[in-house]
Parts: sequence; structure tokens; C-alpha cells
Amino acid sequence: MTGMDITINASFLPHTDAEASLAFYRDVLGFEVRLDVGSDQMRWLTVGPAGQPDTSIVLTPAITDPTISENEREVIESLMAKGSFAAIVLASPDVDEVFAEVEAKGADIVQEPMDQPYGLRDCALRDPAGNMIRIQQR
Repeated sequence: MTGMDITINASFLPHTDAEASLAFYRDVLGFEVRLDVGSDQMRWLTVGPAGQPDTSIVLTPAITDPTISENEREVIESLMAKGSFAAIVLASPDVDEVFAEVEAKGADIVQEPMDQPYGLRDCALRDPAGNMIRIQQR
């Protein structure tokens, strides 16, 4: 039996402000912009790390389903603002260097680099929509 050849192509994170998200992922994290479609609040942005063309994050409008009630919308927006709705884990060979750079660029810092009890060194920040981003030492 042969193993399946599966890779991660894209992950999705919601945005509440396309321009703010674009600026964060492009200017703070240094990601390439690969696709920009739609307009205003109905805008989808595909970004990814330079040198990794097969791995992307699609930044999508937070709420596009017309059947979502106003109460559900408020719950989603509340969870996003707390950083509890969506998250992604990134990796770097030098988390302290990356942290210093994103902090200098004004990122919303949640946790400075630290050695975790489970064996990883990481830091945490939020993007403009509140999505939690953890960056761990590779």
C-alpha cells in the first residue's frame, strides 16, 4: 500500500477589513499577494509566504451567508474580536527575530516569545480581524 501524497494548499481566515488585512499580511508578515478579487467587504485576498507558492491563506469576508441572523453575526464578531474564532500557526527558524520585526511594525502582540512547557518556543499576535496567529520556532 502506498501513502497518499497530500499537501496543504490553502487555509481560510476571516477578515473584517480587507485593506487592513492586506496591509498586515503583506507589510507586517511579508507575505506575497497572490489573488485579490471582489470589492469592499466582499473581497477575497490570497496571500502566502515568499518562496512557498503552493501554500496560501485565503482572507475571506467574515460573514457572507445571508441566512446568518443578527444574533449569530454578533456572536461571530465577538469571538473574532477576542481572537477565539480562527487561528493559524506559522513557523520560523528564529521566532525572536520575527517577533522583534512584527512588534516594531506595530502588530497587536498577545504573547512575547517564550519556551512553552510542551517543548516549543513561540509567540502570539492578532491580525486586524482578531485572528490569533502563533509563530513557533521551527
